[in-house]
Amino acid sequence: MNTSIVGRHIELTDAIKDYINSSVEVFKKFNLDIISVNSIISQDEKLGKKAFSFEFTLNIAHLDTIVVKQKDKDLYSAIDIAVDRVSKVLRRHHDKIAAHKATKLAEVVANEIQDKIALELEKFEDEITPVRLTSYKPIDIEEALEDLKASDSAFKVFYDKDDNMRVLYKSSVEGKFGLY
Repeated sequence: MNTSIVGRHIELTDAIKDYINSSVEVFKKFNLDIISVNSIISQDEKLGKKAFSFEFTLNIAHLDTIVVKQKDKDLYSAIDIAVDRVSKVLRRHHDKIAAHKATKLAEVVANEIQDKIALELEKFEDEITPVRLTSYKPIDIEEALEDLKASDSAFKVFYDKDDNMRVLYKSSVEGKFGLY
């Protein structure tokens, strides 16, 4: 990470440079690929009042340039506020990256589970036939019973009006049905 400190209308002392450099070290904890950090300090005197303006410009790989400007009567407080604002932006970006990695990890785990299920089904391919639900919308038990009577299926899986998954099956006793 390249750092540069520029002073406009102000003399940069070693204490100011050390303070800025120690403040920039905080940015490393976010583990982002920070290419460069430019710090610009300027002093404005309007109507006899001194005010310091501090600006951070961060160039980060795979992200737009971050620019934070802060004005204050005290230079050190302007630096502290600017560091807090930059840290907030970097933390948000770091959290976003971490959340996407977690999502990708969950997808990988789900794919592995599906692959294991497919391998298990291949072992019993002569005995088990995978069946998908034809409808995910809730239906009445009476409607499911009519559908089962009209088809040659041994059972019907459906969601009832209370959003519970139910199984209606033909019983071994002729003309009777069971419901889970």
